[in-house]
Amino acid sequence: MLSALAAITLSPLFAQLPQGEAIPTTEAKTVVIPRDGTYAEVIRYQEVRPLPGGLDETPVFNSNSPEVVQQNGILLSTFPKDGMASPAAHLDYAFNGRFDIFAHHIARGVNPDDRRTLFMAVVVYNPGSEPIDIIIHQGVSYLSQEAPFIELPDARLSTNGNVYAGPGSRTATDILRGANQAHWPARITVPPGHVQLLMNTPIPLRSLTVPVNGSYPQGSMIPKPPVRPVTLTAAEAQINVETGENGAAPPRPLAPRPLPSNGRTAMMYLSSTGPVHVASLSRYADLLSNGNERVPALQDWLQVLKRGNLAGPRDIPPSDPETYRFGRFYYGRVAGVAKGSRWNATLTDSPDTNVLTIPAPGNAYSYVVSSVDRNTFGTGQIQSAPMVARYPDTAYRAHGNYGVRYNLKLPLYNNRGAEQTITLKFQTPMRDEELHQGLRFRRPPENRIFFRGTVRLKFKNQMGLERIHYVHLVQRRGQESEPLLRLNIPAEARQDLEIDLVYPADATPPQVITVLNGGAPEVFEASPMEEQRSPTLSRE
Repeated sequence: MLSALAAITLSPLFAQLPQGEAIPTTEAKTVVIPRDGTYAEVIRYQEVRPLPGGLDETPVFNSNSPEVVQQNGILLSTFPKDGMASPAAHLDYAFNGRFDIFAHHIARGVNPDDRRTLFMAVVVYNPGSEPIDIIIHQGVSYLSQEAPFIELPDARLSTNGNVYAGPGSRTATDILRGANQAHWPARITVPPGHVQLLMNTPIPLRSLTVPVNGSYPQGSMIPKPPVRPVTLTAAEAQINVETGENGAAPPRPLAPRPLPSNGRTAMMYLSSTGPVHVASLSRYADLLSNGNERVPALQDWLQVLKRGNLAGPRDIPPSDPETYRFGRFYYGRVAGVAKGSRWNATLTDSPDTNVLTIPAPGNAYSYVVSSVDRNTFGTGQIQSAPMVARYPDTAYRAHGNYGVRYNLKLPLYNNRGAEQTITLKFQTPMRDEELHQGLRFRRPPENRIFFRGTVRLKFKNQMGLERIHYVHLVQRRGQESEPLLRLNIPAEARQDLEIDLVYPADATPPQVITVLNGGAPEVFEASPMEEQRSPTLSRE
């Protein structure tokens, strides 16, 4: 009875609308508030719902603090403390069975001429008396050099996964698509009592003449870069051509030169046949007398592991969400073991039903994605994964759920007596915990980018054939966004829609997924003072 087909259109970003056809309007009540004559705040009063479902139990080795690394040291270690020079740097946690690795770090020079190569390693230790196999189901890692932060449109189809901006965006896109880089082995065996290198990848501050994916053998030489003469033009040197007191043209000081920087994001899905300990480490390549560098070997990494301390510089310590009361709230960067790699949910009217009834004409509802402490859009739901083990100066929760895969199923049901046009949006509202049952946007949005990543849409077309679209999105703070997908659902029919995304590094949570039913909204033009006194605009 509910299994009728629906007309589906990617719109308006991916297909031209028929001439004269309007994009469906959205919420039942919209308030536009001018601000300083330069922008307006837009409040859309509608339902904002917590996300059903929850995180699974898969442990995640989450290495993201310090984000900027400028020292040799331990990034994250779950090794036992015994025999270590810095016991507090080891969390003594064993992974057994399915687990994930997420790492995101930035190498930054200590001065503008710093061109050293920082390496990041991941090592695995078998504490038992029998060999243990590590199966690599999927592994992806990219540098900023391989995925530069380029300007992209707000939305673009990414049929081949070739649309990305930044290593977090590219890594998450590949993981979402099921890609697996060829240089990762399918399996490694760790003998009892031994440590094995799982990853040995550079984060260079210059272009390298060797592979940067970690496939270059440990101990190999990295040739020094060619020397190129540097010539500054007058414009580059910022020469002041105005006459000085002595009739001369005094030089203007050079502008500060930027520090070289590069980042790496890595994600891996793994399984072990027994308990193992894991550590991520940082170390600069040794500089040889001839100017070449040497790729660190396992013995070099063991020295860092056993004799080293936590790498730095350390990030700002987090605020305790249980005791914080006043002042700025610091989330902190994550370094530890988080519980939860995947959020599975079927969005329905209630736990007792199997459909999600569409909104009434002119209405909408939204579901929060990746909500964090003190930023839940009024739902009170904190989706951040809890930490099983962490360092005291790092985040209390895995804020942002970087690397977490959201798999959301929407069995949309049209209970109206006529066909309805349903619009899907992915949005980045402004933070507002006092606004209940509504979202606040900024028009135009701020220029700061809050989300770069790919969303996967799965549905059936009018012929009943399954279709999958990968869409790369770029969202700025306060962005309402254009319609992402339109579904024409016949009366008393059901249309199943599936939304997948891997929450990318370099994004700032949270976002919302909004389902709209086309209709003419009631729009109010309000001044800032009217927002406070008009009963129509009450936030209660």
